[in-house]
Order: sequence, then structure tokens, then C-alpha cells
Amino acid sequence: MKKQNTLNKIKNYAKKLKHNLFVIYLSYKDQRVSWLAKVVAICVVAYAFSPIDLIPDFIPILGYLDDLILVPLGISLVLKLIPSIVIDENLAKAEEIREKGKPKNWFVGTLFILIWIIFAIWIGKLIFSFFL
Repeated sequence: MKKQNTLNKIKNYAKKLKHNLFVIYLSYKDQRVSWLAKVVAICVVAYAFSPIDLIPDFIPILGYLDDLILVPLGISLVLKLIPSIVIDENLAKAEEIREKGKPKNWFVGTLFILIWIIFAIWIGKLIFSFFL
């Protein structure tokens, strides 16, 4: 029972942080945000909005690692890097975007597909050279 309660807490925390994605999406364009925060924000938002996961969900346990750990960690890091004034100003705008639906980033999705194809070719060559 305690493990289930802990897992629910982690899932709720991850959902809460994902709601802040839209705030980050709007905030990284602000001039008051440092370049480091902008770079991290762009990476986190692009990955979170991507239709393709770095670790596909069909891989047991590891498939949900990015959804439960990597994305929330990135979001919390960005929220610490962006000034609170900027975040407060973009909360209302973020609510509108959330109601309309999550935007898709097909460029990043294509990039992840290419990474997986290159990785599969590399593994295939390693296995082929190992048996010859």
C-alpha cells in the first residue's frame, strides 16, 4: 500500500510539472530570461512536445523513465532558471494554450526517429562484425 501511495505521489508531481510546460513555452521568449534558461527551456519543451520519445514507451520500465523522471526534472530545472516575475505573467496565457491542446513538434520527432535509425544501424553493424 505504501509503494502504491508513493507511486501516485510521483505521478501527481509529474503531472503538476507538465502543466508548467506551457508557462515555460511562453517564458523562454522573454528578454528577461537568461540565455542558459532559454537553451534549457527550448530543449525541455521540444522534447516534451515531441510525438516521439527518446526511450519508447513499449520498453518495459525504461519506457516510462522519461515521462516520470527526465521531463519533470527538466521542467523543474527550467522553472528555477526563469525569473518568477516572467512565470507569473505567463500563467494566464498558458491556461489558454492548455485548453486548445498541446502543440506538436514534428522536427524534434523526426530528429529522434533519425537517432533511433542510426542507433539501430550501428548496433546491426556491431552484431554483424561480431559474428564474422
